[in-house]
Amino acid sequence: MSTPTDLRTRKRLATRQSISDAATLLFFERGFDQVTVDQIAAAADVGRMTVFNHFPRKEDMFFDREEEGRELLRQTLLQREAGVAPVETLRRLAHRLAVRSPYLSFTAKGRAYMEAIAGSEALKARARAIGDELAQAVATAMCESVGRPADDADARLAAALLLATWRVAFNQAHQAFRRHGDAGQAKAEFLAVIEQGTRGLHAAMAGTPYA
Repeated sequence: MSTPTDLRTRKRLATRQSISDAATLLFFERGFDQVTVDQIAAAADVGRMTVFNHFPRKEDMFFDREEEGRELLRQTLLQREAGVAPVETLRRLAHRLAVRSPYLSFTAKGRAYMEAIAGSEALKARARAIGDELAQAVATAMCESVGRPADDADARLAAALLLATWRVAFNQAHQAFRRHGDAGQAKAEFLAVIEQGTRGLHAAMAGTPYA
């Protein structure tokens, strides 16, 4: 009985990926603001409404890994090792991602991705909104992971500081890669900022269950 559902799921995911791939190619070829949803639909060989069924906003096709990344952070916190505080859990995650992850891919394509964001007000606005949504999701997961109420102010502060650290680390690493083209050095700079920010987080969260 599960086979039809699994087949539908695979088809849905394949269609979503096809739309995302077509959109990405057009965004990099023409620039995000110059591409229309109709052009994306035509390139993916689907209808306009099919595009919107998978991606409510054009910006969502650009940030197509946002939900996946949010769930990764959430599950990392909820499944953290016993005795390892949330702040330390996410520091370790940063090191694992630096070894191998599409989120920390310092390549020509990654550079084009960052340049596309910088060149579009719509993408910059959506990136800010995603940051706010991510901070809320991390704060909620932190509360859940330590058994505190969902509106805990300490968790909101910890999440805001943590996301600010990751944002600076990510941007600094991409700037470094743009300067010298060395992916290994870019990842090292990413982790250096993570380490410095984590030390600040430990100090700020001292006396709470988050550090």
